[in-house]
Amino acid sequence: MSGNHREAAVRRLMEQAPRPVPTGIHSEAVRRGGRILRRRTLVRRALWLLAFTAAVAFTVWALTARPWVEPPSDTTPPLSGW
Repeated sequence: MSGNHREAAVRRLMEQAPRPVPTGIHSEAVRRGGRILRRRTLVRRALWLLAFTAAVAFTVWALTARPWVEPPSDTTPPLSGW
């Protein structure tokens, strides 16, 4: 379709009589939207709680295990020449 044909098709669609909106659709949309927002908020809070718990668990593990410290040697070199 060329630009003139598209424009004419859009103009015809816009000039048609508007279709009636079913009653109650607004309240249904508001109800569903509110439910979706509450669910998203709950999921977001749960993920932040999970991230915080993981950070605390990692910090406690790092402080108790101290992975940055070299482990002590299990064997000792022989003492000769004394």
